[in-house]
Amino acid sequence: MTKKFNLVTLISAAVIIVLGMIGFIENIPVTKAETSDEIKAPAMSVDIVVIKEQPLRLWTEFSGRLTAVNFAEIRPQASGLITQVKIKDGQFVNKNDILYIIDPRPFKAIVAQEKANLIVAQNNYALADKEFKRSQDLIKKKLISQQLFDERRNTWQVTDSSVKHAEAKLSEAEINLSYAYIKSPFSGRVSRAELTVGNLVSAGPNAPLLTTVVSSESIYADFEVDEQTYFRYLNGASSKQKSAPESIVELRLQSGDSVYKGKIHAFDNRIDSTSGTIRARAIFDNSEGRLVPGMYAHLKLGSISEEKTILISERAIGTDQNRKFVYVINNENKTTYREVQLGNSIGGDRIIRSGLISGDKVIVKGLMRVQPNMLVEPKVAATIETQSNKS
Repeated sequence: MTKKFNLVTLISAAVIIVLGMIGFIENIPVTKAETSDEIKAPAMSVDIVVIKEQPLRLWTEFSGRLTAVNFAEIRPQASGLITQVKIKDGQFVNKNDILYIIDPRPFKAIVAQEKANLIVAQNNYALADKEFKRSQDLIKKKLISQQLFDERRNTWQVTDSSVKHAEAKLSEAEINLSYAYIKSPFSGRVSRAELTVGNLVSAGPNAPLLTTVVSSESIYADFEVDEQTYFRYLNGASSKQKSAPESIVELRLQSGDSVYKGKIHAFDNRIDSTSGTIRARAIFDNSEGRLVPGMYAHLKLGSISEEKTILISERAIGTDQNRKFVYVINNENKTTYREVQLGNSIGGDRIIRSGLISGDKVIVKGLMRVQPNMLVEPKVAATIETQSNKS
């Protein structure tokens, strides 16, 4: 009995002690700053830029090949023996410079013969003309018959036709003589001489190739342009003023740092339905002769006029599956998710086609730590200012 009493006493004492501790804990004062609901995390500092539209000449890059403005295969138009080759391989020639000479003696002989025939025809005409004029006076006085008058008039007409025929034959002979002296049709550079002195050549469809000439004063660059760039060019061309500059094309060779400036010469008359591109041709000055047909070239096509454009650093752009986005700071300094449409890349920046306007504050650093509707402390890093000649 005594043992049971002691056990109950111990249990009662333990309960009293526990209840006393709970009461003590509940009476401990709790300060307002220590409540979890009232604790606020500090705003994260972020670098931002203030968007500003600036006029910019847009550039699009392409690859192309150089082609000659003028190209000619030189073939003989007269048959005969080659007596002189007046060119050296790769030589520069001017328009009408003699390249080859085919033995001209047979052609000169024909010219001399036709000149003699012309003189005979002219003499016959002179005599017939005198007799016809004399017969005109005599027929009025009825001193000759009508038959004789008609015969002299016919003779005068025949001799007049003979003179014209002789003149035509002489002109033909002189043209054939000129073919003996093969000339360059334009200024440019010749290739090697395919035939040398002593070879017999024949004119006609199967005439042999003697050499080729390519013009070097200017040169074409052929390349393929996408539809978007083509229509942007057309819109700029249709709206430009008379004083506005033409679209600029820059050319850089694969193995050099020299930049050549040219302009669009022409576009093709149709768009390739397979590739969605249209053939374009630009023309460049080549007075130094450094550009050679067949070269591979890098080309940049500039817009006709400057366009209002928004540029932003690549670091400010995030990827969400197949979408591109940026974080914009609102008036409460909270982040807002904004989807954007991108254009071409220019020197580490990207053109923004849609999604941003002037005055927007965009986070450009620490994008991985940012979440939507997050309170931040913005710090202006820079203001986007583009230059019209940035490329």
